[in-house]
Amino acid sequence: MAKDHREANYYRLLLVFLLERGEPVTLREAAQRFEEAGVAPAVHALASLKRCKPGRTPIYRDGDRYALDPHATEAEFLLWRLDLRPSNTASSPDRPAPEPLPTVDAPLTTAYLDDAWRDGIPAGWSAQRVVLCILDAHGGTMDPEDVISFAAARSEWHPVPAKRANYWRRVSAVRVREDGRWQLDPDHDALRSARQAVIDRIETRRRRATVQPDPAVIEANRTRFEREREARVKEFGRMRRVLIHAFPARKPAAVVLVDVAERGLDTFVGDEIEGAVEKLAAYDLIAAIDVRTLLRTLRFEPGNRRLGELGPPQKTRSLNRSGRTLKITTSLLVQGSCGISRPFGDAKKMREYLAGGEVAKLRRRLEADAKSLYAIYQYGRLHGSVRLRWSFLDEHLTVPWVHRDEMNLYHLKDQALQRGVPLEVVVGTAPGWADPWSRAQLAHVEKERDGWRSRLVDDYGLVIDEREIQLARLSGRRRDSITRARPSVTSGR
Repeated sequence: MAKDHREANYYRLLLVFLLERGEPVTLREAAQRFEEAGVAPAVHALASLKRCKPGRTPIYRDGDRYALDPHATEAEFLLWRLDLRPSNTASSPDRPAPEPLPTVDAPLTTAYLDDAWRDGIPAGWSAQRVVLCILDAHGGTMDPEDVISFAAARSEWHPVPAKRANYWRRVSAVRVREDGRWQLDPDHDALRSARQAVIDRIETRRRRATVQPDPAVIEANRTRFEREREARVKEFGRMRRVLIHAFPARKPAAVVLVDVAERGLDTFVGDEIEGAVEKLAAYDLIAAIDVRTLLRTLRFEPGNRRLGELGPPQKTRSLNRSGRTLKITTSLLVQGSCGISRPFGDAKKMREYLAGGEVAKLRRRLEADAKSLYAIYQYGRLHGSVRLRWSFLDEHLTVPWVHRDEMNLYHLKDQALQRGVPLEVVVGTAPGWADPWSRAQLAHVEKERDGWRSRLVDDYGLVIDEREIQLARLSGRRRDSITRARPSVTSGR
């Protein structure tokens, strides 16, 4: 545990160093800087940096250098955790100084009782203690009806029944006079105990109030957060996106561009690749497998554009304690997420197409591969993760190309509930390319009994496995205008 904690600290230190340097660095440069800062000798720091998985988001590896992705969702969170980003939330205004606390030697007042019982009379207090406090705050003598009404006005869960006085002994702190009024004994030890209980109650409530933010401030921050998030959702919705698939990856001889919004395919072979590079300048987000290396190979400078890494977010998965591991590939994730049995063509066969000048066959195969990339990209955008299914494994891996404010299935369900409309979903394998919504069905959002979780059900009331959903969008029909079909029940005769 201590080793894991130390390596996590080195990852955070690497993040701080990248912010300080403002450019990609090697692990050796970072280790030397740590030695200069007195963190650890460079040799030990370098060993710890290599073990801390320095290439995980928001830091990415580009060759032997490491850099910070400013668009990664985790970057903002880590900067906040390290206290390197100023808070943008409204703070509570300065509260006025509270009134001084009472003492056990002075009588209570109704203001003190209102302060102590603001959240109700404690359930653990006896009726005699409650009556004693009320009498002390009203001069020591009161009619029973007035005491009962005073207590009931401050807590409906702690009534003071009048018949309780029949059980008070003559030596009790509260006595019943001949005229029926209740009177406290000012010399009884229970009076000081009751006053101290009120003082402790006020202290506890004030202490909690100092650490709890003002409800008005909470509401203001929530409103501001929702407004900013809606603005970011619209910004992501306007963003032009393109996927790149190249073959061979290290020295592309053919490139396919997939326009995400238009579902358009443009294939460039040989000298035509220069045209693909020119088209990339019109997009705000570029996604591909090993996207940074590919763009460097194509000699395209991304600048401040968002880049989406479509490669496996995790390289291996441990299967058992004996050390057997599963190598996670993009093909495996496409098969598990989108149900495409053969997502990518045989590299040897495509080299034969390329060598033999069979451009038409090469184009068809590359475009089919690009459609598989498009399918897993859309699945990741909808769920925020991709599905790893192999033998006994069925897990979800969070993908780095989706920002938390992008419209996903969770947000679509929330909007469907608010608007009272169902969703249109495509369930099962990846949808067809020509008409992706041909297999669409209605999915109705229903809240679970706990009120927190929700589920999707079809027209027959059967629960839809959300992991199988490939596409989703809001339907134009209102929920109350849809009559669900019910399966007909026929007798077996």
